[in-house]
Parts: sequence; C-alpha cells; structure tokens
Amino acid sequence: MSLNLTRRLAQLFVGLALYGASLALVLRAGLGLAPWDVLHQGLAERLDVSIGQVLIGVSFAVLLLWIPLRERPGFGTVANAVLVGVFVDLTLVVVGEADGWPLRVLLLLAGVGLNGLATALYIGASLGPGPRDGLMTALVRRTGRSVRSVRTVLEVSVLVVGWLLGGTVGVGTVLYAVAIGPIAHALLPLLTVEPRRGARDVGTVEGEGIA
Repeated sequence: MSLNLTRRLAQLFVGLALYGASLALVLRAGLGLAPWDVLHQGLAERLDVSIGQVLIGVSFAVLLLWIPLRERPGFGTVANAVLVGVFVDLTLVVVGEADGWPLRVLLLLAGVGLNGLATALYIGASLGPGPRDGLMTALVRRTGRSVRSVRTVLEVSVLVVGWLLGGTVGVGTVLYAVAIGPIAHALLPLLTVEPRRGARDVGTVEGEGIA
C-alpha cells in the first residue's frame, strides 16, 4: 500500500469519526440540528431506535437512489454510510445531556466547528462522496440544475419531514447552514490529498475516480 493511499485512508477514518462525534455534540446541545439530522432524529424517535442506527439506515436507503442515477460509490462512500452512525452513538454514550445554556452553546459551537473540520478531512481524502452529497451531485448532473437549487430542495424537504416527525429545528440549524460551507472551504486546500496517478486505488471503480 502506497504512502499516499495510507494517508488518505487514515484521513478518511479520522474525518468520519470526528464527523460522527460532531453530530453528537450538536445533538446534545439541543439547539437545532442540520437538516438531514432533523430527519434522523425524528425517525429515531418514531422508530424508538438510536439516531446512529437511523443514520446508517437512511444512508443505505439514499444509496439505493444512486442506482437509477447511475452514480457509483467509492470506498469512502460505504465507509461514510456505516461509520458516521457508529461514532454518533459511541459519542452519545460518553457525552451526556447538557445542563444550562452556557454548556449547550459551547457544545453547539464545538460541534459545528468540528463538523467543518471533519467534512474537509473526509472530502479531502478523495475516496468517494458521502451518500447524501453523492445524491446531490448526481441530481445536479441529471437535471442540469445548479448545486444551490438542488441542495436547497433536498435539505428543505428533509428538514420539513424531520420537523413533522419531531426533529429539533432551531438556531443550530441556521448556524450549521451558514458556517459549515465556509469552514470546509477554508480547510479543504490544506487537507486535500490527490490520488497518485497510475496507482490502483480503493476509491476508484473500473479505473475512474469517484471523488
């Protein structure tokens, strides 16, 4: 295994672990979740299962939508579908309910900041998009619509459904929407590791990159 691939795999797993931990911190803050996580929380409450289990289930359900869109997953896509949910549940075991506004605000800010870093880490590993990001980019290619419009429709849709199911919408939802993009954008140039040319790569299918 090349040093390039070793670094990318390590960066992927660290990123996914931190991503799951960051979602748990925002959840414990109780001040509002990201749109997809509003859906995950609402489903978890309705189904009486952990939010991590729901996250994994929704990830694979979204991957089924890739089939008619002819989108192909990378190694990082499958790892994302499984590991983020696992690390959400593990972190929730360690981090208890927040008591008082100062701690809740601190958890929210820490969770959003950590999520931005984690996003840059796993995307920068160039081993495949997450299930939800891949769905968005596939729809952009198939419909010819802009990334902004497709993402808005997707996230507003899951947000409304999640809210109707009992998911938490609040200031954290707005903060996530405003902050994650700029944080990830600033960090991506520092954390992006390009695949080495000519090497066999776990992030490719039939010789074509999936990043």
